[in-house]
Amino acid sequence: MSYPTATPATWFITGTSRGLGLELVKQLLKRGDNVTATTRSPERLTAALDEMDTQRLLIVDVDLVDSASVSSAVTETVERFGRVDVVVNNAGYGLIGSVEDTTDAEARAMFDIHIFGVWNVLRATLPILRTQGNGHIINLSSVFGLVAGPGWGLYNATKFALEGLSDALAQEVAELGIKVSVVEPGYFRTDFLTADSLAMPETVNEVYVPIHETTRTHLALQGSQLGDPTKGASAIIDMAVAGDGPLHQLLGSDSYAYATAKLESLRADFEAGRELAHSTDHQV
Repeated sequence: MSYPTATPATWFITGTSRGLGLELVKQLLKRGDNVTATTRSPERLTAALDEMDTQRLLIVDVDLVDSASVSSAVTETVERFGRVDVVVNNAGYGLIGSVEDTTDAEARAMFDIHIFGVWNVLRATLPILRTQGNGHIINLSSVFGLVAGPGWGLYNATKFALEGLSDALAQEVAELGIKVSVVEPGYFRTDFLTADSLAMPETVNEVYVPIHETTRTHLALQGSQLGDPTKGASAIIDMAVAGDGPLHQLLGSDSYAYATAKLESLRADFEAGRELAHSTDHQV
């Protein structure tokens, strides 16, 4: 897929009222591209774009869990702009809590946004991209889709699932002119670590000491994260413009450090278990 140059490209982005999603909208409007920005907080997004030219912007209040709501937003996009070129699944939030303390309702709510919401967007946009014979899907995962830690079990579970979904999707659409990228940011200086975006379980078991330390250190990290949202959004746009690059794209030096350390840890585990693995084959 090559990024359209003769006419403005059309982007469909979820989760746009703050963070990387908001920064993407701002930069794309400055580029002169068309943007459909989905959000559950249209007023917040409108206020954030107060002094910008929004003629090429379509803001849609979308419930990602409702497939009809998602499909309607995609239909509005095509009616307004004529096509969809880049789909960015960005909506999401975090939760710090032990596996034991995380309730069924909390788990299902996060999977609804991070996985089933993404699936709704993919089901609605893939037929359009297939018909066009081109397009780029960018799924915003996290370094926590590659690396796990105490207190992040639920978030890890959803982002690990998004990684697997993205890997399979990339193989399915590779011959259809559709590019898939999965982006794994580290800690970016957004409001992800604030009360608005980072949930806590209803109950906290005092026995899980490492999780209390995780909570304390992460809340203290707000405002000093390494990642620059402006540079992060620009990097994502550059990926789409280039139309190439790896399936997995880390963002942030911290993300690179965590991910490569995990890679070495996995390699050590695999080698340590190599003999046992081979011993389970049928004898030839």
